[in-house]
Amino acid sequence: MDTVNFEDIEVNQAWAFENVRSVEQWTHGYHRYPAKFLPNVVKKIIEDFAPDCRSIADLFAGCGTTLVEAKVHGKESIGTDINPVAQLITKVKVTPINPELLQNAYTLLLDCFDCFIEEDYKCIQKHERIDYWFFPKEKAEIAFLFEKVGNLNVTNDVKEFFWVCISHILKNCSRWLQSSTKPQIDPDKIIPNPFEEFKRHCKKMIKNNLEFYEELSNKGNLNVFCDIRLEDARHTTILDESIDVIITSPPYVTSYEYADIHQLTGYWMEYISDLKEFRKQFIGTSYSGNTSLKTTGSYLAQSIVDALYEKSKHIARDVAQYFNDMHAVAKEMKRILVPKGYACIVIGNTKIKDIHIKSAEVFYEFLQNEGLQKVQVIKRSIPHKLMPTLRDNVTGKFTKLDNPNCKKVYPNEYVIIMKK
Repeated sequence: MDTVNFEDIEVNQAWAFENVRSVEQWTHGYHRYPAKFLPNVVKKIIEDFAPDCRSIADLFAGCGTTLVEAKVHGKESIGTDINPVAQLITKVKVTPINPELLQNAYTLLLDCFDCFIEEDYKCIQKHERIDYWFFPKEKAEIAFLFEKVGNLNVTNDVKEFFWVCISHILKNCSRWLQSSTKPQIDPDKIIPNPFEEFKRHCKKMIKNNLEFYEELSNKGNLNVFCDIRLEDARHTTILDESIDVIITSPPYVTSYEYADIHQLTGYWMEYISDLKEFRKQFIGTSYSGNTSLKTTGSYLAQSIVDALYEKSKHIARDVAQYFNDMHAVAKEMKRILVPKGYACIVIGNTKIKDIHIKSAEVFYEFLQNEGLQKVQVIKRSIPHKLMPTLRDNVTGKFTKLDNPNCKKVYPNEYVIIMKK
């Protein structure tokens, strides 16, 4: 087996992209999403390692960065994600809409605003957590927006475009602490008017759609195939040996609780009824209920879990489950890749309770055990604005500078290029 000391790899500044604003290009800025996959990283992977490929897959599609870039580059793509909110966002981001049709629909919506009567929507029945997060006035206005979009005589693509716009403003218009990815109330928050927030963000999205539509049209890529599936990365419906290149960025170990982060949209769109059960579906969650401390497919993974066990049995079990889930993902990657296909994984390491969690090295070992061969391992620095760099050394959760237990994490990540 080819062993690589990842820590000895020098940072490749060509992969840093510190001064670029690619997260706002095309449709990438439609919706907030924590720890977004940097579009320029995907672009460089495609252009450096897959310029002639036909198909690209992302098993952790998230908000669709890989799929958008694939479409711009004229590549067919398939994405999977377990989160229905991510599926909705991605579907909208990869679907260019005729600018004139979109503008006409937006005008129809604006004409409805004068008809709003708050009393008609105050008693609307939604999930009880909606009443926890929203004051009656904002709840009524958001309910009105959802209803009017649903009543538009337009295609589903257009309706979903506006639903993503509403989804994006939910946090702004709720009592959720604006600067936090954790679900917590801000008692002093001055909540903006949902109608004004909707109009502001919708104008931005309409402008981005125009640029995306024109770019694809000029390149002849408007109808390039793209499919986003609500599926588990460990078990997808992607056909055997059908994908030329995988480009993905898996969740970090004990990372964001995406079920919690997207609960506002989940409740409004009725994707969620039981948040506790919804959480259990995600890889990297602390809600899996795992009781095993055994890992498969990597001696390094087991040694990390054993070391963590001396510090925290609970965290050790979470990390063991994460590694076992990622082992299943590695097997799935091998299954769907064509012979000589590439797996391009963007993944980073961290530290919990002073134990180095070498996720990148572990996943590299998984892929090698599945028979994939190393092409290159690249170390890139992460711009601090794109990824929180502080973690509580006791709980393992992301935190802020004023936390006395905080430690810096994620200064770098790795781009692992493997070939089947």
